[in-house]
Amino acid sequence: METVHRVIPVLVYENIAAAHDFLIEAFGFASGSIHRTAEGNAVHAEVRAGDFAIWLHRVTAEHHMAAPGSLGFCSSGLVVHVENVDAHCQRARSRGARVESEPRAMPYGQREYEARDLEGHRWWFASPMRTTA
Repeated sequence: METVHRVIPVLVYENIAAAHDFLIEAFGFASGSIHRTAEGNAVHAEVRAGDFAIWLHRVTAEHHMAAPGSLGFCSSGLVVHVENVDAHCQRARSRGARVESEPRAMPYGQREYEARDLEGHRWWFASPMRTTA
């Protein structure tokens, strides 16, 4: 089997530039860049979560790609580990993220919450719970 070196999630947005700015402001990601056409339309962007990239793709019929808001549902989401899930939730909420579930301890060893971004993508942010032996 071929060795996998990297996985890059791709999320589809109606408004790539607004999504890029929201993900940085609300969720604390770093900017990777925004690529625009000669007319100034954003066609691709990237945000960084630690060492990992997340690509933001435009809605396009030719690639059969749609944003969750236009579909009325979201069939997937991303889990991102953060240092302090409670503080992260407060930041996200104060900057416009729709918190779907409050931070809570999960039976599989992490504390997490769920949020939606401005176009309805599902995000779970989590911190491993410390165990005492």
